[in-house]
Amino acid sequence: MAALAQLLLFCLLFLAETLLAHSKFMVYNTSQTIVPGKLNVHLVPHTHDDVGWLKTVDQYYVGSNNSIQGACVQNVLDSLIPALVADKNRKFIYVEQAFFQRWWRDQSDIVQNVVKQLVNSGQLEFINGGMCMHDEATTHYIDMIDQTTLGHQFIKEEFDVTPRIGWQIDPFGHSAVQAYLLGAEVGFDSFFYGRIDYQDRAKRKIEKSLEVVWRGSKSLGSSAQIFAGAFPENYEPPPGFYFEVNADSPIVQDNIDLFDYNVHDRVNDFVAAAVSQANITRTNHIMWTMGTDFRYQYAHTWFRQMDKLIHYVNKDGRVNALYSTPSIYTDAKYATNESWPIKTDDFFPYADRANAYWTGYFTSRPAVKRYVRMTSGYYLAARQLEFFRGRSKSGPNTDSLGDALAIAQHHDAVTGTEKQHVANDYAKRLSIGYVEAEEVVASSLACLFESGLYSGCVNPTTKFHQCPLLNISYCPASEVNLSQGKSLVVLVYNALGWKRDDVIRIPVINEDITVHDSEGKEVESQILPVADYFVGLRNYHVKAYLGQTPDQTPKYWLAFAVSVPPFGYSTYTVSNAKRADSGSTKSSVYTFQSNENSTIEVGQGNLKLTFSSYQGKITKYSNSRSLVEDTVEQSYGFYTGFNGTGRDKDPQNSGAYIFRPNGTFVIKPEEEFSLTVLRGPVLDEVHQQINPWIYQISRLQKGKEHVEVEYIVGPIPIDDGTGKEIVTQITTSLDSNKTFYTDSNGRDFIKRIRDYRTDWDLKVNQPVAGNYYPINLGIYLQDSEKEFSILVDRSVGGTSITDGQIELMLHRRLLLDDSRGVAEALNETVCILDKCTGLTIEGKFYFKIDPLGEGAKWRRSVGQEIYSPLLLAITEEVISKEGDNWMDSRAPTFSLIESSYSLPDNVALITLQELDDGKVLLRLAHLYEIGEDKDLSITTNVELKKLFPRRKINKVTEMSLSANQERTEMEKKRLVWKVEGPSENEAKVARGGPVDPEQMVVELAPMEIRTFIINFTPEIYQKVFEE
Repeated sequence: MAALAQLLLFCLLFLAETLLAHSKFMVYNTSQTIVPGKLNVHLVPHTHDDVGWLKTVDQYYVGSNNSIQGACVQNVLDSLIPALVADKNRKFIYVEQAFFQRWWRDQSDIVQNVVKQLVNSGQLEFINGGMCMHDEATTHYIDMIDQTTLGHQFIKEEFDVTPRIGWQIDPFGHSAVQAYLLGAEVGFDSFFYGRIDYQDRAKRKIEKSLEVVWRGSKSLGSSAQIFAGAFPENYEPPPGFYFEVNADSPIVQDNIDLFDYNVHDRVNDFVAAAVSQANITRTNHIMWTMGTDFRYQYAHTWFRQMDKLIHYVNKDGRVNALYSTPSIYTDAKYATNESWPIKTDDFFPYADRANAYWTGYFTSRPAVKRYVRMTSGYYLAARQLEFFRGRSKSGPNTDSLGDALAIAQHHDAVTGTEKQHVANDYAKRLSIGYVEAEEVVASSLACLFESGLYSGCVNPTTKFHQCPLLNISYCPASEVNLSQGKSLVVLVYNALGWKRDDVIRIPVINEDITVHDSEGKEVESQILPVADYFVGLRNYHVKAYLGQTPDQTPKYWLAFAVSVPPFGYSTYTVSNAKRADSGSTKSSVYTFQSNENSTIEVGQGNLKLTFSSYQGKITKYSNSRSLVEDTVEQSYGFYTGFNGTGRDKDPQNSGAYIFRPNGTFVIKPEEEFSLTVLRGPVLDEVHQQINPWIYQISRLQKGKEHVEVEYIVGPIPIDDGTGKEIVTQITTSLDSNKTFYTDSNGRDFIKRIRDYRTDWDLKVNQPVAGNYYPINLGIYLQDSEKEFSILVDRSVGGTSITDGQIELMLHRRLLLDDSRGVAEALNETVCILDKCTGLTIEGKFYFKIDPLGEGAKWRRSVGQEIYSPLLLAITEEVISKEGDNWMDSRAPTFSLIESSYSLPDNVALITLQELDDGKVLLRLAHLYEIGEDKDLSITTNVELKKLFPRRKINKVTEMSLSANQERTEMEKKRLVWKVEGPSENEAKVARGGPVDPEQMVVELAPMEIRTFIINFTPEIYQKVFEE
């Protein structure tokens, strides 16, 4: 009753506006609902609010920096609420929770109660519900899940509702993972999107197949299918029905006392547009998306005209118009009992016209893409450690990093399609979040290290330091002079569920060093000289990022082997070597000049690479264990960006979004080049200066059977006035028959065929750009005998233009805008004071050749290791005055799980997070598709009691993917859509069974992700290691 009184009070406050909803002599009838037998036009009022693009997220919210774009989300929401209160039949949908949460926190209790009433009545509906409308090409599936979960949790807590509809109207192409995982598996009943290839759209209009049932996963099949619809053109209203202030569409002028009365004309226009759309749509229901970017700044201008249209169109009677939402529209479609075409795979690549393939953004802003991926893996580890210690609501926590990462998934953020000042804002937010999460990680590790307590640690004294700039060989914590008797303790944390044997590298000052494990045993280690190229890179970028020049420059890398338990850490002591016959092995260094016609073989284990000093290239790959041998050649090249001039009738430029090459050029090594080879017991390296702005290290690690390639590219020269897009090609002898495979958001692999589309006969206009696909995990090709795979450390664009060859685009620097709205060239620079140079990037990719059928194990396991690298924390060992061994009072090793247990090889723990209410969010993911691997594409089990051996589990509740509803309730509500063709052809889909409350065993079928809320028995203190 109190809420109702507040609602009435609020209505009175807006009485003036309310009265405007009616003319002086009549009330508009907006109460119409669906009419059977008529063409029903569902008017869906909406706004699309980019969480950063031309302006930053906060500038968009408050409406500042309007010289760039006049947009204020605060005005949209302020204006919307009274407009909805004015007429109970009006409806509106809202998407981006990053904005809504900002607005919600500013509102009074009265306004919040009114909004809750609007949500409960269905007038205001939350659609999609994530913090942003994430991209679908350059995002990792874990990030997509996390950002959606953040938004869904807020909506559930504040309004007790669960979004029903996916609404990805602006991302530039659409992924299979979005359809089945971020659609069906979060409980959505349908999924709507705006951007599909212009050739595909034209064919679908003819066939009336813009709306389909999308089965995005061959492993989960119909159990994860979703009704999906592409709009006829875009996410705006039909031409002539755009009603923002100062819009040029004719209003409905229905006052007969005034000139320009046009009701009849406007009704005829409406009916004609509706019939036109109905002719390309199945059933008697069509949707009009009444809104676009940042609209409804003054909501009444839209609702006034829609009120009139609904009233007069329904009086006319030829079609039926109604206020609607995508949920109402979906239910109406479902009620028709229509059979729908099946869609598989995805909607990549996307072109909006012949020479405009949106495939450049797969690589644009590669440093931002790497920063997002690095902080994503760090966020996963930080939440684990936060759980180990116990979450703090008041002190440092991981929330800030989670919020920053969520916003960074926006389709104009990680994509690299934003203005430069906006990219800087995303990076700043990630940095702020990282610094706070770094405190959580350091203090959690210190607690575990000092006392071995599972929880209850308050003020640990050990100060662990981390090295976020290790990629430019900057790590002050390790750059300590050990000749004075100091020792470093290097703690190595493993966020994966299986034991890891790996090699870590840290920069050091001294070369006479020894490394010991926690049992005092000497560990095999190696000293490598820091290349001069890295010294310049380090000093320049430390000055640029930190505003100071490093006090000293380390001369060496220390590399040593580590072995780390699952969800745990090991510690290693680095100290000065006391004996001449002990300590790290100095790398042997050989330099081969280009005029030497010799071959160099590197690699100590099963894998060997052969280089030609004359060519300066890899020539042979050989694995003695798998008996795989192949010729391998790597090269670099660049495409010049099309500059919109010349005789071509289409002036489309290459830019942040669009990849349109205007010529291909091979980058040849300098006339006098050299290969520098470093050998040692831990790893071998081959250093190559490809040209003045490309440097590469090929690295083979002891015990590993893949090649790690570290590259430094930039600054890309533009003094010739042309933009360039840098690629590397790795060529083998495989007969791949135009076929290759790329991942979907790091999850499923999708088959690609050069110059071919599954759904239509492709007219090839751009033979390179039109064959580029997004890569987040990897790309591979195969023939009848072998598989050749490459894994990446960030989102990149890739393809196979020639059989046996894989091409990756590593960096882009362009001088012209591509006319897609950002109005800025993709020309990134790094500045010190007033001097700016083009952006230099450092990155890695990894490649391996396997016998046919054996590559999946490597792709899946090493792919996890790339996403979740070992986390290093360093402190100096304290020398006590009494001479006690400092490490004796510490916990040198730790593991969350039972000592004899590890996760199965085909399972990853992708979320372990303590929630605000003390419950724990757990997600487990099966890593393999059905039929992907003969051993691991099977149903597997995870034993929760062994995963949490020192905590008593009270209750385990399975949830939807975004954890906003119980899985059983979600399945009860799921709509089962009819599809064209015989249904009996589909193989039976495997799913894990219910979790027995006594056994606590989770079953996972191929490609299944299961989400749980776990209640533990509260315990104040508990040892994490056996006494």
